[in-house]
Amino acid sequence: MFLTISTTGTPERPATDLGFLLHKHPDRAQTFSTSHGTAHVFYPEASADRCTAALLLEVDPVALVRRGKGKGRGGAPDTALAQYVNDRPYAASSLLAVALSTVFKSALRGVCAALPERAGTPMPLRIEVPAMPARGGEELVGKLFGPLGWTLVEAPPVPLDEQFPEWGASRYVRLVLEGELRLADALRQLYVLLPVLDDAKHYWVAPDEVDKLLRAGEGWLAEHPEQKLITSRYLSRRWGLTRQAMERLELVRLAETDDLGVEDVDNAVDETADTEARPVPLAEQRREAVLEALRTAGASRVLDLGCGQGQLVQALLKDVRFTEIVGVDVSVRALTIAGRRLKLDRMGERQAARVTLLQGSLTYTDKRLTGYDAAVLSEVIEHVDLPRLPALEYAVFRTARPATVIVTTPNVEYNVRWESLPAGHVRHGDHRFEWTRREFRTWAGDVAEREGYGVRFVPVGPDDPEVGPPTQMAVFTRTDAQESRPEGEGTEAAGGGGPGARTRPAADTHPADSSEKEAKAA
Repeated sequence: MFLTISTTGTPERPATDLGFLLHKHPDRAQTFSTSHGTAHVFYPEASADRCTAALLLEVDPVALVRRGKGKGRGGAPDTALAQYVNDRPYAASSLLAVALSTVFKSALRGVCAALPERAGTPMPLRIEVPAMPARGGEELVGKLFGPLGWTLVEAPPVPLDEQFPEWGASRYVRLVLEGELRLADALRQLYVLLPVLDDAKHYWVAPDEVDKLLRAGEGWLAEHPEQKLITSRYLSRRWGLTRQAMERLELVRLAETDDLGVEDVDNAVDETADTEARPVPLAEQRREAVLEALRTAGASRVLDLGCGQGQLVQALLKDVRFTEIVGVDVSVRALTIAGRRLKLDRMGERQAARVTLLQGSLTYTDKRLTGYDAAVLSEVIEHVDLPRLPALEYAVFRTARPATVIVTTPNVEYNVRWESLPAGHVRHGDHRFEWTRREFRTWAGDVAEREGYGVRFVPVGPDDPEVGPPTQMAVFTRTDAQESRPEGEGTEAAGGGGPGARTRPAADTHPADSSEKEAKAA
């Protein structure tokens, strides 16, 4: 990855002032370590008339794979070959943007103790990036850089192969910018727009990226005609963060229009903030109920079956008593999002050793899932077609056979309390069914009796006296010493009859408890 910054000068203002502004001496080549390789800064030319600073980033492909894909941790969902053979070491991207912010940190802030007036004054600049991905082509490059004060914006496409022009152009361009701008402004624009044009980032976009965007976009982003596209792409199309950034940019625009500070515009006071407690979301109550059940069971090695985007795995990691956590989901995309949520690519080795993300179907037996203290199926069973539910029962209770199994599912009776939910509709479009309390207890009781478990039921959320809680939870505890019995990895599990034929109600503690069994035996 390569980028050059050039300027011209006069005897009164020599071009070598660029070295002061960048805080890098023109007579020395310097090397800096980054998280994904090594950055070099050197000056191909340095005279009073003309000075050029070059940034060369050597990306370590092995480090890039290890940080992005190692042990199933995060990273883009590339194919097995693409994680090793890709354009990341060569084409300007968020890797180069991070190197800019690392190597030219003071210059980005416009700080120069030696020449403070020079740092705050526009200067003639020419910036060249030989290879830059541009999803949107030359036209989008012009739309992004054109309104920012550059007198020349060129982005000719790079041919796939100069010896074979009939092959056409690649998706890469050669960027050339010329104009009189403050150096700090030019660097900030590159810091934001390089990953925007690439339309990808090599790291998880956390909420603090909004602050980074607003700092780098100060003075130009609030009025940019392509503000929405820039914001959305920079934040990896995370809608919540994009909306937050757009709202804050609108405050900046209004403040600049009225010549006021942002704090003077955004001065509304929530008079209820100190007097009204915010209701705890049901999802958070559900996670806390599951965690409490796991703690009560004394579990330390836990399976999160159907882990989705990793919210429960994240909560488990915060408690050191859970020494091994395995998240399993059939969706590669969900596992990728979970890896980003957990920041696995930046996690320390000791913490990373506690968590594993696996792709797998819960209706197939899997030897990897045997021998654990507990398994959690939180809001999972209702996504399984009823005819396939016995296969899930067999895979979890018969083959994996953990000491404790925790199952949560919606209580359909409570749906009448959701004002926004039309009558007769399920809570989520992918739900194959939603059970009443009687139906859930009947199913759980039959599974417990058949597989050698006791079961107790716990309400989650407000327990309405008429319709019960919004979420119902069953905690299964194994009552025999039977070991797990794998029936062959990758084989769809067999099981008993469907729950539709079960009508017998179940009590809070099912008769499959060991005490009840002993009474029967006597």
